[in-house]
Amino acid sequence: MRCLKGIRGFSFVLLLICNVLSAMLAQLSPSPSPSPANLTHFIHRRTFRNSTLAVSASPPTANSSRPPIQANIFINSTFSSSFCHLSFSAFFQIIGGKDSTLDVTRKNDSKGFTLEANEEEIDWMNLESDIRLWTRALRPVQWYPGHIMKTEKELREQLKLMDVVIEVRDARIPLSTTHPKMDAWLGNRKRILVLNREDMISTEDRNDWARYFAKQGIKVIFTNGKLGMGAMKLGRLAKSLAGDVNGKRREKGLLPRPVRAGIIGYPNVGKSSLINRLLKRKICAAAPRPGVTREMKWVKLGDGLDLLDSPGMLPMRIDDQAAAIKLAICDDIGEKAYDFIDVAGILVQMLARIPEVGSRALYSRYKIQLDGGCGKKFVKTLGLDLFGGDSHQAAFRILSDFRKGKFGYISLERPPL
Repeated sequence: MRCLKGIRGFSFVLLLICNVLSAMLAQLSPSPSPSPANLTHFIHRRTFRNSTLAVSASPPTANSSRPPIQANIFINSTFSSSFCHLSFSAFFQIIGGKDSTLDVTRKNDSKGFTLEANEEEIDWMNLESDIRLWTRALRPVQWYPGHIMKTEKELREQLKLMDVVIEVRDARIPLSTTHPKMDAWLGNRKRILVLNREDMISTEDRNDWARYFAKQGIKVIFTNGKLGMGAMKLGRLAKSLAGDVNGKRREKGLLPRPVRAGIIGYPNVGKSSLINRLLKRKICAAAPRPGVTREMKWVKLGDGLDLLDSPGMLPMRIDDQAAAIKLAICDDIGEKAYDFIDVAGILVQMLARIPEVGSRALYSRYKIQLDGGCGKKFVKTLGLDLFGGDSHQAAFRILSDFRKGKFGYISLERPPL
């Protein structure tokens, strides 16, 4: 009986939402269907427990003959998931242009905030939504080699000994290269966030990410592990953050000891290369592929700092397949985890939608038109033209070109609104 009541209650909420949308559709005059890119819009993760959310959108109407549309959709967060994913029919567009705003207000108090979205940000939200659609038909990207399972428990024990934790992420995909359990593992420990491969993103993107993390109170350093840029600054910051450790030891009559810093992160984000640059010699094995570091190793940086190099840590199961595809594109996950042709096809479709690249840049490099926006067809055509029909080699070429920066400074993620 309780189950039936729950189903009826959920059905009532869905019916209510449909009625609201139907009422708004009645206000619209007939118009051509928008492009498939605008079928869905993603509202980024905003969760308020034990409260009701009111999401409203008002498209600009200054130069339009259509009447203003005010959409209010109420969702009880006690049965909603960690994010709100609203899908709309092809005849309804909730976001209208550069002056559009999304207002999200907590109904159980007077506090609230406004999310302003310009046209470029809307394009990125559409792209994120489309990536999720594209990945649904693909084989899931999963990679959890035995050495990760073996060392995860040991790493959690070592974290208890650390004075400061240095988390390294890929600057091209900062949101996709953080472990979902990271906050739980670190607790209240002091943290430094390193966005490595700064040479592969634009100055504008660096500034945007710096502002985003600064608002969260997270100290960020951008580095280039290959050239050592930012490495010494990282060492100084680690010592300064943990500087009170020896002060407390002296108060207890204990001798000072080196500051202990652990360097953790996903596979192939540049952890070992960063340590080698800090030490100014090759101590830790490093190579441009995931899974090279398989054991934890403590190394000394002078007399004042001990560093722990650790294997790349991935969750046992990657639920967010859009993030998993980005890991594959950026070579931050093992090659056995994915199909090269599928991943290269999605990369082509992403690059065609990113303003800094676009379909013209793809044609300029490969002399192939992106027919119908199908990335997989593009890969197969490239295979026929250059590799004797070998689509796998064509896919490898496209992925390799991206990973080497042949398309310029390209970030595959933007800070959430």
